[in-house]
Amino acid sequence: MRKLLLLCLAAALLCGTALAAESTGDVASVVESTWKDAAAQIKTVVDNVVFPALDMILAIAFFGKLAFAYFDYKSRGHFEWAGPVILFACLILTLTAPLYIWTIVGL
Repeated sequence: MRKLLLLCLAAALLCGTALAAESTGDVASVVESTWKDAAAQIKTVVDNVVFPALDMILAIAFFGKLAFAYFDYKSRGHFEWAGPVILFACLILTLTAPLYIWTIVGL
């Protein structure tokens, strides 16, 4: 039964037909229309999922690195600024990215 299901799935994937616009082979117009339809959805997903996930990861890394730098300072007497500053700059960059990234991409 499992083999039959896999065979049917493979047949469905491999035997599909590609539809071009007006049967002229104009793939560019099909890609452009698909992109226009999907652009708003892509922008919404990136703004609501990707950037907040990156912000959360960078915030956790920043505060973790800041804590480790402080503990290092308490044990050695020297505070290392490079790691926390780089992570903070990346965090600011990703927090402000939705304001300017779409003008660069062209949406």
